[in-house]
Amino acid sequence: MKILYTNFHYGDGGGHTTYIVSLARALHGRHTLHVAAPADSRLMRTVTEEGIATALPMDFGSGVPTLPQQLAEQRALRRLVRQEGIDLVHVNGARDHRFVMQGLLGMRRPPILLTKHNSKPTNTFGNVLRARWATDRVIAVSADTKRLLQRGPYRRCPIDVVRNGVDLERYSPLPAGSGHALRQQWTQDPQALVLVSNAGTDDYKGWIDLARAIARLPDAVRPHVHMAVAGHLPSAQQREQVQALGEAAAQVHFTGLLADTRELIAAGDVGFVLSHDVETISFACREMMASGKPMLVSDYAGLPENIEQDVDGWVVATRDIDAIAAQLQTLYAQRATLPEHGRAARRHAQREFGLQTFADATLASYQTALAGN
Repeated sequence: MKILYTNFHYGDGGGHTTYIVSLARALHGRHTLHVAAPADSRLMRTVTEEGIATALPMDFGSGVPTLPQQLAEQRALRRLVRQEGIDLVHVNGARDHRFVMQGLLGMRRPPILLTKHNSKPTNTFGNVLRARWATDRVIAVSADTKRLLQRGPYRRCPIDVVRNGVDLERYSPLPAGSGHALRQQWTQDPQALVLVSNAGTDDYKGWIDLARAIARLPDAVRPHVHMAVAGHLPSAQQREQVQALGEAAAQVHFTGLLADTRELIAAGDVGFVLSHDVETISFACREMMASGKPMLVSDYAGLPENIEQDVDGWVVATRDIDAIAAQLQTLYAQRATLPEHGRAARRHAQREFGLQTFADATLASYQTALAGN
């Protein structure tokens, strides 16, 4: 099969990049892969360095000032589809989806498959057009995402639920003592409970809600609870929010962007993703579970689909600071049992989160789209 992946994100690209790279690594060698993305993106750099796909630099611009470049890129897209005999185009966002629709207009095109990566509503005119003219099948990364799609124009399309997979070998529990030096930078308290997240510092990730919950803990517990977040360093406004927590601000730690988050994960007792917008299923949550950490997640979108409550994680009401604080108290009280919850998280990941499971289910969607079903 000859597959073209498109992604409009510059720079790191977040979950979209992780998604396409994961698929490309799993399918490379069995299928011929092409990727269209901005030249400076992590996606382009990764597929080029690893030799897992042929790269087509593309900015996916919009607006009148970039119109000549857009037209040139769309011609390049058409040439690629024709000359390489692309069997299927897999789009991953509104901008590249629109671009593909426009670029392939009027030609006999291959099937176009869309993955819905976020929880943004789809009831817009642009989505109506793309659903009608440029979508043959849709992948929802959670059951919640499928329900969202069925309330909008994509309900006319076949929708498959294919949850994201992670590299179970890379994200596996590290040897005892890993992450100790990093943890010591945050606290040398032998009674500490440390929660960590590799989900980033965007506001919608909800890390400030956890910080506020720590600030509300009783005096006997609060000094022993710490949190650490990997991602872009917080903005001035975000730092002001943390400083407003008073003494608890000293228990909120930021590592900055990390090329490898495994030591961060190892340094914690529990992982967390408390998103309240945009999120669907969360690669970060699944990476932490695969690494042997139980998870604290909000009941937003597809996050609860990762968790077996009280076995490998805990679900709390979105943005409910008191509920988060109550769960923190429970976790602190039962911190001696957290390693067993972590082992359950690893077993859960091994059953359901593997890359091969993810790739096989995605391929099944491709084959069904190619069959015209």
